[in-house]
Amino acid sequence: MNDPHVPARVRDAADDGRGDASPAPRRRPRGRATTIGRRALALGACVALGVGVAACGSSDDDGDATGTAAATTAATTPAETPTAPREGIVEFETPEPGSGRGLKLGFIALGDSVPFSKLVTDGMKRAAKAAGAELVVCDSQLDGQKALDCAKSFRTQGVEGYLNFQVDQKLAGAVCAAGPDGPVIAVDIVQEPCQIAFSGAANEYAGFIAGEAMGRFAKERWNCEYDAYVSLESTASPDASEQRMGGYRKGFQSVCPGELKNEKVLDADRTDTARTKMTDTLTTLPGQEKIIVVGLNDDGILGAIAAAKTAGREGDIYVSGQGADPSAWCGIKTNPNWIADTGYFPERYGEIGIPYLIKAVKGERIPEQLLVPHELVTADNVDELYSPRGC
Repeated sequence: MNDPHVPARVRDAADDGRGDASPAPRRRPRGRATTIGRRALALGACVALGVGVAACGSSDDDGDATGTAAATTAATTPAETPTAPREGIVEFETPEPGSGRGLKLGFIALGDSVPFSKLVTDGMKRAAKAAGAELVVCDSQLDGQKALDCAKSFRTQGVEGYLNFQVDQKLAGAVCAAGPDGPVIAVDIVQEPCQIAFSGAANEYAGFIAGEAMGRFAKERWNCEYDAYVSLESTASPDASEQRMGGYRKGFQSVCPGELKNEKVLDADRTDTARTKMTDTLTTLPGQEKIIVVGLNDDGILGAIAAAKTAGREGDIYVSGQGADPSAWCGIKTNPNWIADTGYFPERYGEIGIPYLIKAVKGERIPEQLLVPHELVTADNVDELYSPRGC
């Protein structure tokens, strides 16, 4: 995305053919403290003390698999305290009714033809309505030039402050110059030099918790004797890509220490691109059956799975993505090789962006980092967090 949605770029709905992505979350996610605390009770004294320390349960492993289901469950249960930095993470909050009355706010959407972006936009609209603020929404359609036009229109319409989720980081300066003079909060993609705050993914942390889960799986299943590590990244959003995928590496190596084996880095943050590049990559890994594939978003993971399926090697790759948007729910639920995702809860981005933008427009100081309280999403809890349909 994810985007990067997510977060790099998010999947073009026309690419994956999955249709409507409007399913609402089954319930609001619990805070990480509550979720991790409950899991910690079951795990007893297992605590990760540092990035270089193996995750919970690994000290007793002898490399013998105890069965697919048992290995998968153990591999994807997070440790009590993830060891990636959590600075800047804030809680979702319901906007105070009337807090935005009389204000004209703006939101440059990433591209609402794609699921993640549509969920973000709808959440922004709900939050603005709850606050009583007018929200001008402009869809940039995954196009930096269209984002530039959005910023110009905000200036013309007298927008007092806006949230910016446009995809092309190289055009951020031009978009800033074209827009109104009010405060700007970047969403998931850095928008220098005008952003006063960054709202969205806690990129390193988000990557770390999924990487740690993948590492635990590799430890339980293969005693860390895997064949290759493939990282699907993005040159379009380099900051998010470096932080998120760097977090993946740290998380994975906290369980399976040492140099990554046969690492391959692909610029593949879109479904179609990932399908093509993963097809080529698989030809360089003949006979390899333990291939770890991690992605900046779920778009790339869907493409990688499609490539493996076409090649008759769907069972050779073990995947983890970022976002856990509706396109990934059924895969997480039913595909035993989809080990874990990091949840971003895009439908709730507005519960961070809108309240803080209102404060900024009113002249209040706000934190420079407004990061999402991510959760690990696996086959064990996807039904609890969401309501997958048609799986």
